[in-house]
Amino acid sequence: MNSRGAISLVLNAHLPFVRDYHKNGEDLFLSSEEDWFFEALAETYMPLLGVFERLESAHVPFCLSIALSPLLCQMMQDELLIKKFIAYTDKQIEFGLREQERTRATPAMHNLAKMYCDRAVDRKITFTERYECNLLNVFDYFQRKGRIEIFGASATNAFLPFYINYPEAIQAQIEVALACSRRYFNTFIQGFWLPELGWCGELDQNLRLYNVNYTVVDAHGFVCGKPAPKHGSFFPVKTPAGIFVFSRDYCAGKELENICHDSYRDNSRDAGYELTSEELVPFINSNGMRMRSGYKYWTRSGGNGCYYNPMKAFESAVEQARSFLEVQSVRLSQAASHMEQMPISVCACNADGFGRFWHEGPAFLEALFRLRAEFPGLEFTTPSDYLGSQDLSGIEKSMPEFSSAGSSGYAETWLDSSNDWMYRHLMRAQDRMAELSHRFPDDSGLNERALNQAARELLLAQSSDWPKLLYNQECTEYARTQIEDALRNFTTIYESLGSNYISTEWLTKLEKRHNVFPNINYRVFQKKQ
Repeated sequence: MNSRGAISLVLNAHLPFVRDYHKNGEDLFLSSEEDWFFEALAETYMPLLGVFERLESAHVPFCLSIALSPLLCQMMQDELLIKKFIAYTDKQIEFGLREQERTRATPAMHNLAKMYCDRAVDRKITFTERYECNLLNVFDYFQRKGRIEIFGASATNAFLPFYINYPEAIQAQIEVALACSRRYFNTFIQGFWLPELGWCGELDQNLRLYNVNYTVVDAHGFVCGKPAPKHGSFFPVKTPAGIFVFSRDYCAGKELENICHDSYRDNSRDAGYELTSEELVPFINSNGMRMRSGYKYWTRSGGNGCYYNPMKAFESAVEQARSFLEVQSVRLSQAASHMEQMPISVCACNADGFGRFWHEGPAFLEALFRLRAEFPGLEFTTPSDYLGSQDLSGIEKSMPEFSSAGSSGYAETWLDSSNDWMYRHLMRAQDRMAELSHRFPDDSGLNERALNQAARELLLAQSSDWPKLLYNQECTEYARTQIEDALRNFTTIYESLGSNYISTEWLTKLEKRHNVFPNINYRVFQKKQ
């Protein structure tokens, strides 16, 4: 081949379940945790779709992969959260009008306030009218156009290596996720995103059972595979069960993580935490809690006089995109000189890193595709397209080692003194769920509703987000409450089924509060014969 190498961008799009069903959903109370979701829509997913639209209009070829987690998909389709997002955007517009008056004496801040307010107005129009409040349809449009490839992902982002002795748990996480993908995208899922890139050899057979074609693991687990891959992380391997495994490019990932410039916006400083309560009226919720407003005026260089300059930051993002492509081009060319095959760099990152945590991230991505023409021989591809261009019979067999993308690269993030208390309860609940699915194989009516809700509660409790928050000492009270609440609800259902009595009123309220996976069938936890 003439190509020096290929770059595959793989974005992991996931958020924990943060829907707050308050006062029977009658008012539009906005919780501080739901703010994560609103920020993600406003700062990452809508800007990302905007990048796709601009590139398509300019006839600039582009392709990338995105793992849209089932929980994120559920929240994007939830009527209550959609109403709340529109209300959140209205608050940003109201706040923006106030800010324009407040900052009139400071031109730099005034211009930014006007820009943010105008963006909020455009965002509301785009979301409600052009997208018809359905972002998944727009992602599906680009998927059908062949511009993006959608990965499968586990139902609630469970750290799967912890459940290798509970095959029904892994089975449920995968089956519920694939049903979700079929519902929203009506496509055959070839790639599967492992939550937190958590891999162990026992998952090989589990993925094969569901016709998964390929996945991505962290670089250290990949290169330490048995036998060690002769091409390092620049070429996939094939597991004994027939799963193609790509390695996340460690060097490319580190380069993306370390991209920084003094002109970039400081996302950690928000007017919502700096103004007085009187000035912040739209972003003080009914609990008296402050929320992030999205109005951020400062650069990363620090100091109250360093106002953010969007044009200067955009120019920096373009230059750093060019620098990134230059580095990747050299690395891939060097790798190609030692290989007969075309080397590939899989840049697997969290989608939130492009927008929500790095404001200029979407501009950086757009610049990558626009600048590619300056690097002949360098191409963007997806894992499935790359595999389709290779002689699959020549791909060597190797079994990657246990690994993850967490702290120290193994399981420390999800199992240490901050969170180890939860696992005895999770495993006991898993045993009980398997027991229930065996004891009530064909139930209907109220019992079936209760069993389906028990399955939802267990899946929510298995989310790796809660132990990760505890490990990082972030929102610890919220994380602990979420897992304890789900386990308590599960136990209540289990005991009620044992006593042959369950409160219909209580169950109905719980179904409205934890309404994920509306079409779930509790039998996904049954042991396969």
